[in-house]
Amino acid sequence: MKAYAFDYVRAATLVEALSLLERAGEGGKLIAGGQSLVPALNLRLLAPQILIDIAQLPELRGITSDDTHIHLGAGTRHAELATSALVGQHVPLLQTAIRHVAHAAIRNRGTLGGNLAHADPASELPACMIALEATMLVVGPKGERRIDAIDFFKGLYETALEADDILVRISIARSPAETRVHFNELARRAGDYAMAGLAMVMHGTQPQGLRIRPVFFGIGDRPTLASHAARCLEQAADPMAGLAAAQQALSQDLSPQEDLQADADTRMQLARVLLKRGLTDLLAQGRG
Repeated sequence: MKAYAFDYVRAATLVEALSLLERAGEGGKLIAGGQSLVPALNLRLLAPQILIDIAQLPELRGITSDDTHIHLGAGTRHAELATSALVGQHVPLLQTAIRHVAHAAIRNRGTLGGNLAHADPASELPACMIALEATMLVVGPKGERRIDAIDFFKGLYETALEADDILVRISIARSPAETRVHFNELARRAGDYAMAGLAMVMHGTQPQGLRIRPVFFGIGDRPTLASHAARCLEQAADPMAGLAAAQQALSQDLSPQEDLQADADTRMQLARVLLKRGLTDLLAQGRG
């Protein structure tokens, strides 16, 4: 199939892009990498009147840091994240996850902001943002606002972005030295959508106390922080001793979906397997 006819314009600045988007109203659609948008257009799932190209906006580019945070432009391509020394040093979870995102051709074109704004429930990066407690800088006609990642993803392909908002930058606190990270997903083939996946961050050490953030994706309609399971692990004298209770607590955290790939019971079992593998890996990192 081919897309419905539409107009196209490339914005030169963020101000121009916001003006074009406001004038277009519901008929406007932003495009950057286009790796999710173009297939939807060709399948006629979307029919915008005008595409506003923001791929070249300087305000959306660059990976920078200050004393406390790493700042990622929303226009940063996946391949740039994979090779950035700053990302590798301060937020290694992202570089681990990027290797699981589709295939090299898509990573060369796809953008971080486009991925997050698309909010595919099986996507790797939204889960990482919640695990890392990222903050999204969003700009709209009324000015700037900051949205915590945990509040950004609202449901199936749904975010806190308004129709005339643009996601500009993602900020992530630098990981302390004792931080450990884990990422894993289960898919039928490399590059396929995950049937279940886990992004997991562990702060602190025993016996001073642990803070654990296991975030599952591909399970429900959005990435989900498994707070009940995390509490079981954090409150146990030894996290591994709390694993069985944490695996059971996942039934309070997750609402598995059923589709052609797996039924709800299978996805719940996959989540329990992933949690065990994740915890085992994190504890092994600590011993190392």
